[in-house]
Amino acid sequence: MNFRRQLICAALLGTSSLFAQAQGPEAAYPQRPIRLLVPLSPGTTTDVVARQFADRLAQRLGQPVLVDNKPGAGGTLAAQATAKSPADGYTILLVNSQHAINPAAYGSLPYDTVRDFAGIALVGEAPSVIAVPRDLGVKSLAEFVALAKSKPGQLNYGSSGIGSQTHLSGALFANRTGLALTHVPYRSAPEVVSDLVTNRIQSVFVPAAFLFGQIQSGKVKALAVAGTERLAALRDVPTTAEAGVRGVEFSTWFGFVAPAKTPPQVLATLANALKAVSQDAAERQKLIEQGITPRTMLLGEFDAYIKGEIDRLTPIVKSVTSDK
Repeated sequence: MNFRRQLICAALLGTSSLFAQAQGPEAAYPQRPIRLLVPLSPGTTTDVVARQFADRLAQRLGQPVLVDNKPGAGGTLAAQATAKSPADGYTILLVNSQHAINPAAYGSLPYDTVRDFAGIALVGEAPSVIAVPRDLGVKSLAEFVALAKSKPGQLNYGSSGIGSQTHLSGALFANRTGLALTHVPYRSAPEVVSDLVTNRIQSVFVPAAFLFGQIQSGKVKALAVAGTERLAALRDVPTTAEAGVRGVEFSTWFGFVAPAKTPPQVLATLANALKAVSQDAAERQKLIEQGITPRTMLLGEFDAYIKGEIDRLTPIVKSVTSDK
C-alpha cells in the first residue's frame, strides 16, 4: 500500500513539474527587483524620467525597480553593461537619442546597437530649445540669425560633448541657416548652463528641462522651440517655423530597451506596464512640465524606430564630427 501511495505521489509531482516547465520561468515575472540602468548622472533629464517611470513601474509590477546611474562614454558604458546582462528582464536600460547617435559617433562599440537590444517602449520626446544669454541683447530668432551672420565665427554654441544630441542640434541649425557658429563642447550640462548665463557662450540647442529655471528667472532668453508645435511649458516661445526658420526640427527621445533574447512574454509585460504608466494623466502632466511630449511606441515598432534613427542621424553625425 505504501509503495502504491509513493507511485501516486511521484506521478503527481512529475505532472506538477511538467506544468511548471510548460509555464516557463517568465510566467511569474517579476519575482525579484528589476535594475534600471541610466546612462547619465543623477539630476539630468534622462535620470528624472527614469526615476519617474521606475516608481510607477514598481507599483504596477509589484517589485522594486532600482535606478542605477552608470554615466560615461556617451552612454556606451551603461549600454554595454545591459547588453552583457542576462536576458531575463531583470536588467533594463533607459536610452535616449544618443543611443542611435553612438554607432556613428564612435569608431567601434563593444555591442551592436540593433542586434544586442530588444526595444520595450518609447515614452516621450523633447524638442530642442534655442536659447541665448540675456546679455546678448537679442529678443527673437531672427535677431539672433542676423547677429550671427554679421559676426561669422564669433558666436559660440555649447553642447555636452562632440557627437552629443546638443552638438547635433546646434550643428543642424547652423548648417540649415548658413551660420558660422563655433562649437564649444563641455563635459556636463551644468557647465554649459553656467557659461550660457554668463555669456561665455552665446547660444545652446538643448531640451527645455536644461534651462527652465534660468528662463523663468530671465537670465536666459528662449528664442524658439525646434519642434513641430509649441511646448505647453513654454507657451510664449514660438516654434522655429513660426519664427521663420524651417527644416531645423530636432528632438531628444526617451525609451526603454532590454538585452536581446529577453523572452517575448517578459518584454510584453514590461511594455504593457510602461504603456499604462505613459497613459496615466498625472504622469503625462509630469512629462509635459519638463518640456517632454508624451509619445508611446512599443516592442518591434520601437526597434524599427531606433534603426530608422540610426540611418537618419548617421550622415549628420559624420558631417559634424569629421573635422573634430
